[in-house]
Amino acid sequence: MADLGPDTPADDSSWALGSRVRLQRPVRYLKSADPMPMLRPPDLIDPEEVGEVVGLRAQSRVAVRFRRGSFLIDAADLAAAPAD
Repeated sequence: MADLGPDTPADDSSWALGSRVRLQRPVRYLKSADPMPMLRPPDLIDPEEVGEVVGLRAQSRVAVRFRRGSFLIDAADLAAAPAD
């Protein structure tokens, strides 16, 4: 996997399961990663919250687990989280 800085956009092939990510920009809505997806309000994810990639989906979507749930997010809206 390429070494991505915290603000480097990435395509769907650059994320691996277990990667730590955060939102690069605000999203208009969230889509849950459940078997029956639901639209959720965007304020469920704090701007600096770090999530973990738990699945790679079609059409450049990545399933990411955050504190308040798992959501499908476009890979272009994600950035690598800074190391602890």
